[in-house]
Amino acid sequence: MATALITGASAGLGLEFAWQLATAKHDVVLVARNEERLTRLAAQLEAAAGIRAEVLVADLSVRADVERVADRLRATERPIGLLVNNAGLGLNQRFVTGDLAREETALALMVTAVMVLSHAAAGAMVERGRGAILNVASVAALLTSGTYSAHKAWVRVFTESLAVELRGTGVTATALNPGFVHTEFHARGEIDMTAYPEVAWLTAEDVVATGLADVRRGAVLSTPSLRYRTLSAAARIAPRSAVRAFGRYRRAYQGQDVELVTDATD
Repeated sequence: MATALITGASAGLGLEFAWQLATAKHDVVLVARNEERLTRLAAQLEAAAGIRAEVLVADLSVRADVERVADRLRATERPIGLLVNNAGLGLNQRFVTGDLAREETALALMVTAVMVLSHAAAGAMVERGRGAILNVASVAALLTSGTYSAHKAWVRVFTESLAVELRGTGVTATALNPGFVHTEFHARGEIDMTAYPEVAWLTAEDVVATGLADVRRGAVLSTPSLRYRTLSAAARIAPRSAVRAFGRYRRAYQGQDVELVTDATD
């Protein structure tokens, strides 16, 4: 079975990716900043699933750390057959009055790292004639929820473009576009989500299962749940003025201006 490398593997969707892939008897390379969490998770996966779990501690907002992970993706020993670019963060701030350094960190993590790691993985996989890249985007890519939407829009279009370039190589690229997911993401970002009803939420288990199933069938876009596929379709065909109006209404309803963040952090 192919080895999978998962970024942001210590929590949220990344943690669920690790468990589902290990249960399917894939060896895994776990990437995140928290060494204690990763080491504990690796031991649990090896004991429960009988697979090999490798720990790679890295802060993917730091270019030198990104390069270390890229080197692992290029390695010919225990080659990586699936890259899951999952690591992300939410910024609970306005852009104009917010901390620019935090914006630069988010950009490095959710755009630059995705590009660099995808480049490393695709090069190695094309040479072998097989492999898959799964980039976690978001339904927020179709909305106007601050720079988070901008980052995820980049991931979505980048992944679609990569899929076109990879056609016929034996390597695929898939963008996973979840909505709200029950993880610790929002709590860690101190983002109040109490205004959103339970019907808006998905489970990490379902999101990951859908994403991996779509990777197996070679889908380019993966949007878990009928409700979010419907929302995405509506956002794609709606006038952009209407999408912007929705963003203004949402912020007024919440009484604050925060980014709509929907996936898991490192």
